[in-house]
Amino acid sequence: MSDPRTISKWAIGLPLLRVALVAAASALTWLVISGIDPGVAFPPPPVIAVVAMVPVNVVCLVLVARLLRRDGRTLREVLGYEPRRIGTDLLWGLLWVVVMYLPFAGAIILVVWLQHGDQVFVAMETVFFDPASIPSLDPVVWTVIAVVGVLTFAPLNAPVEELVYRGWSQGMLARRMPMIVAIVLPAAIFALQHVWYAPSPDAVVAFVCAFFVWGVGSGLIYRLQGRLMPLVFAHGLVNLVFSLPALAIPFLAASIGA
Repeated sequence: MSDPRTISKWAIGLPLLRVALVAAASALTWLVISGIDPGVAFPPPPVIAVVAMVPVNVVCLVLVARLLRRDGRTLREVLGYEPRRIGTDLLWGLLWVVVMYLPFAGAIILVVWLQHGDQVFVAMETVFFDPASIPSLDPVVWTVIAVVGVLTFAPLNAPVEELVYRGWSQGMLARRMPMIVAIVLPAAIFALQHVWYAPSPDAVVAFVCAFFVWGVGSGLIYRLQGRLMPLVFAHGLVNLVFSLPALAIPFLAASIGA
């Protein structure tokens, strides 16, 4: 049986701890990069940030596994992992990507439009990309970073975030609070986490709003299906699309240095 004190402390405590770990990883990574290339802007670019997330995800996975075990559950049970349903879960994941991407993208466009008016699409180029955050590194180093990021980010980040925010936090809060609170509160912390990925002040607001929308949508889907695997596939596909362009950076770095 679960300990009520564990519920009250860790239902919100674990996602908040994850946000703190992401912030620490981002700051530490920037300090290391700025030591190599002084003057590089904060935060570090996404291609490096996804590598910095490896230890964060490992720590969070260990913690959520222990908390679930104290609650009498397992990772596999909460994920709803069943080999015979992998194909179906993947199809559900593809559907949920489409369903959630539309309001997600709409939230970003709306926020940037409110900030920049009819220059919304021109502003996108500077709001979500800061050249000053890209350090000057050897192409070999970029290659290692890119490969590690692609191989680890989607397979690790997607299940860990779904376990922390939906499987653990939402699931535990739903035992003691109205379902709408149990969905919205983890979604808000999930949105807060992405502040540390925003490349500009304007992007902070857009990221918080868009990832809050994604978090609420994921929470509703988890409530509807009662299983995380379809969401893990949806989340993983988005993470994969996000990290794959990193493989082009070594070639760009080599061409610039040539």
